[in-house]
Amino acid sequence: MSATHLSGPLLVLLLASAADSAEAAESTPPDAYQVGVARLDITPDYPIRLNGFGGRREESEGVTQRIWAKALAISAGGGPPLVLLAIDSLGVRMPMVDEVAARLEKKLGIPRSHVALTFTHSHTAPKVNGASDNIFSTPIPAAHQAHIDRYTEDLADWLEQAATQAVHDRRPARLEWAVGRWDLAKNRRTPGGPVDHDLPVLAVRAPDGKIRAIYASYACHCVTLSNNKISGDWAGFAQEAIERRFPGSIALVSVGAGSDSNPASGVMRDRVDIASLQGTQMADEVARLLDGPLQPVAGPPAARLGRIGLALDDPPTREQLEALVEQGGPAGYNAQTQLARLERGESLQRVIDYPVQSFTFGESLQMIFLAGEVCVDYALRLKRELDSRRIWVNAYSNDFGCYIPSERLLREGGYGGGAEMPYFALPATLRSGLEQQIVDEVLRQTPPGFRSRRGT
Repeated sequence: MSATHLSGPLLVLLLASAADSAEAAESTPPDAYQVGVARLDITPDYPIRLNGFGGRREESEGVTQRIWAKALAISAGGGPPLVLLAIDSLGVRMPMVDEVAARLEKKLGIPRSHVALTFTHSHTAPKVNGASDNIFSTPIPAAHQAHIDRYTEDLADWLEQAATQAVHDRRPARLEWAVGRWDLAKNRRTPGGPVDHDLPVLAVRAPDGKIRAIYASYACHCVTLSNNKISGDWAGFAQEAIERRFPGSIALVSVGAGSDSNPASGVMRDRVDIASLQGTQMADEVARLLDGPLQPVAGPPAARLGRIGLALDDPPTREQLEALVEQGGPAGYNAQTQLARLERGESLQRVIDYPVQSFTFGESLQMIFLAGEVCVDYALRLKRELDSRRIWVNAYSNDFGCYIPSERLLREGGYGGGAEMPYFALPATLRSGLEQQIVDEVLRQTPPGFRSRRGT
């Protein structure tokens, strides 16, 4: 997407903060929250191209399981709610999230900073416009594109509806959380390389103790399935399994910093039984946690949202692009995309507009939302620099612009370290320095109390 409104890659634009009214209160007791939850079926009733695997050429061939948009709305003390949307999708772009948030602000008075969207990165979910537009390295037929256009428009409406329903569903509740472990992931770049096996879980309980909603996340690609049928992959099966364990509840699942992590099973094509088993395993760990002692979430809810400019390397010249076209393949197809932009009189993109967001609850919990396909190094670093017992790191949030490598991955190169950029219709790789920019913005949003461990 265009980032021409930024004056440079180091510009930080703070959009909004919910802290103004919330921080006036000294504390929020654990049972003082108003929480709403909702879900909406977002499964298209027509065939559509599925996103994530470049070799697909046909529209979807049926539905393995329904896919969903789910929403949590959390407020306290009369302030505007925090709204968390979690959807089964490879990813959506920031303009859609901004549009949905603008509708919610106009209709319900919810500030932009209070709306966060996460996507499970399922590779068996419908493509939307703007998300890895060069994934197929070939033009999309007009009839297929018409279905993508329709779904993109429908999805924005469904997100608005799910969020609105959750806001109107708010009622007294208490929040509790814990962090478990799950060994699904393995590093897909380096055998034995780093992974993040943490499984944070948030429980929403009614005053009588009944669980109304469960939110969990795990850092791993949703690529167990690679067939051409719609599903939420292991994350979708985890939602179903959790909801079976806790009847009447709604389960939301997000993905952490797992761009360089795959299920240890590997990509299993149409082995729905394996994806289902993985979902059951996640539900087992969630149930184990909820059967034990949980940490209460307490304190005023607050939201912060900033946007930073991540610089791209210098784009190729016209001559270099023409040479790439001659070579063919994904890089050649992307070169055609960039040449077409030049022919239209456009400049090639030089900066990525990158959102960083956080929700905090007093000093009890900070949820961090990083955009794009973020590698595990970010989560591991943030858990070292902050109190790992009180932070929750999500990736695949608010925008699906490209992979977000660490400095280590940039040096190593390869897929996930820059070689994948043609699939995202970008002219060049990200420039060194982005890791510190992103970490600095997270730290800027982090209240001082989270920067050191409490207790022993």
